[in-house]
Amino acid sequence: MKFTKDHEWVSLDGDVATVGITSYAAEQLGDVVFVETPDVGKTVKAGDGFAVVESVKAASDVYAPVSGEVVEANETLSGAPETVNAEPTGAGWFAKVRVADPAELDGLMDEAAYKAYLDTL
Repeated sequence: MKFTKDHEWVSLDGDVATVGITSYAAEQLGDVVFVETPDVGKTVKAGDGFAVVESVKAASDVYAPVSGEVVEANETLSGAPETVNAEPTGAGWFAKVRVADPAELDGLMDEAAYKAYLDTL
């Protein structure tokens, strides 16, 4: 699993990356009340907003950690947005993206680097 400074995580399985937000992000948001996932077939670019998460505190964009095509969206979140709080790095994933350039993952943090980054916040 790799992480961004915007608190997204990405897990690669072959050439498909599963993307979600970290436990830290879910805690900062508070109770999630709405999730908008990207449309299947949408082309995303690393760093661009591709999903939206709203909580009782704020609405935030979720940024694509990698470029590629959305091949699956987690439709269950529309009816159960609290899953993002309950299982942010599990069942609370947002989308699966077929990665266009696997080298983009090299620019992301591993778990140890992400934990060190959190200590600076």
